[in-house]
Amino acid sequence: MSDPIRVVIADDHALVREGTSQLLAKHEDIEIVGTAPDGVQALELISGLRPDVALLDIAMPGLTGIEVTRQASQTAPSVGILILTVHDEPGYVRALLEAGAAGYLLKDVGESELVGAIRAVSEGESVLHPDVTKTLFESLMDGEPSAPPSGAEPAVTEREIEVLKLAARGDSNKEIAAKLAVSPRTVQSHLRNIFDKLEVASRTQAVITGLRHGWLTLEELE
Repeated sequence: MSDPIRVVIADDHALVREGTSQLLAKHEDIEIVGTAPDGVQALELISGLRPDVALLDIAMPGLTGIEVTRQASQTAPSVGILILTVHDEPGYVRALLEAGAAGYLLKDVGESELVGAIRAVSEGESVLHPDVTKTLFESLMDGEPSAPPSGAEPAVTEREIEVLKLAARGDSNKEIAAKLAVSPRTVQSHLRNIFDKLEVASRTQAVITGLRHGWLTLEELE
């Protein structure tokens, strides 16, 4: 049996910390190694314990989730930062993704979605709540020209666009693999090819590029 996913939880509400800890502790592949009531302690735990995933709220005393994410990305880049919050404003999402967050979930997600996101982030994947994804991309596309970017069209295959559409909806590599009847390793290969062809470094950037080229539509993110 592989080692459990080591998780740190940071939220200024004790009930949220305790409830989330109890929920996650039911899963044998997840181990809660520390909890913090504020951003300063969260950063100390991340730096000292080097968990696989840090589950953070945005609004915390001392340091905000954005500040913790920014500093942790520099001092502990191997730790996957997963945001769990009530805030869905595009400005927060953009700031956290730019700071280095691997995922962004709203607190209305169910247990299975949260556990799946923790597993995905621990494996190096990106995770965005579907509602957050659509809001973010609408914001990013606002005011953009409708025509695709100038220059040569990237040679993206139909299968790669299929993968990109599913990734845009928030599906994990395993979920994409199941829907396309291929292996997760094949999905990873497709995503690497997409990133290389589009000259981007993340799913979010790839989807934005796909929207601008017209390969994806905002309606397909619903």
